[in-house]
Amino acid sequence: MELAWLEDFLALSVTLNFSRAAEARNVTQSAFSRRIRNLELWVGARLVDRSVYPATLTPAGIGFRAFADDMVRELYQARDEAQGRSAGKGAVIDFAALHTLALAFFPAWIRRMEESLGPLKTRMAATNVHDCIDALASGGCDLMLCYSHPIVPTAVDSSRFPSLRLARDRVLPVCAPDPDGKPIFGLGQGAAAPYLCYTPDSFLGRVVQVIVDREGIGGRLDFCYENSMSEALKAAALEQQGIAWLPESAIRREMAEGRLVAVGDARLTMSMDIRLYRAVERNRKEVQRLWSAAVRYAGENT
Repeated sequence: MELAWLEDFLALSVTLNFSRAAEARNVTQSAFSRRIRNLELWVGARLVDRSVYPATLTPAGIGFRAFADDMVRELYQARDEAQGRSAGKGAVIDFAALHTLALAFFPAWIRRMEESLGPLKTRMAATNVHDCIDALASGGCDLMLCYSHPIVPTAVDSSRFPSLRLARDRVLPVCAPDPDGKPIFGLGQGAAAPYLCYTPDSFLGRVVQVIVDREGIGGRLDFCYENSMSEALKAAALEQQGIAWLPESAIRREMAEGRLVAVGDARLTMSMDIRLYRAVERNRKEVQRLWSAAVRYAGENT
């Protein structure tokens, strides 16, 4: 039996979709299905009912899920202790978050939490949405911080992974200004504007593509640079390389200083939730304490 099989099974238990779980685990669907089958052969019982759509866990699968979750979490905790990362530090709360939120939202939010809870020991893994979900499902993190919008479902089982809406953010098109403070690029008639875009499989990439398709402006954008990280696109926009759709939380200073300006009107923007997720099976005292404070924060700010 391999650890990867348990992590695959936990990812599938979150999405209940083989293709999405395989994508989150960064393997082909055929390889993913084969590993789930190998796990079932090792267990000696069918864990997944494939006869219905979406797939569901069998009674044996539901029972095995708790074991798999505990096993994976304990293995990672044992690894951390062996590496000396946790020894002598006290309880560390592990987060997985989208790159943008790890940089633009988390520092101020965790400072607010510490105002009521006192100093906290945290560890952050900044990554993409698929790896965030994988970390939450496999026990690689205690809490997950992600954007959320109905048009880009995260396929997270809310009964196992409840969430809180901590705040709202907005993605909007921006570029560098000319000497008069006006956008150096536009989306009107004429030559297409150079386009600084996200990778298609990223959360923000899918959100922005919905805006572009909805407003019919694809023909006015000329691809010139692609990156999955909003900070990289922001740097390119500041260098006058093109138009980028960026989260408002990540560009407040640049907008206030006039180094970036909005392009177009509100129709080219989209609001998103910033949500905090946790696994109900994991209920460490430190995590529960922070979650309770987050609930109060959410009630005050949403």
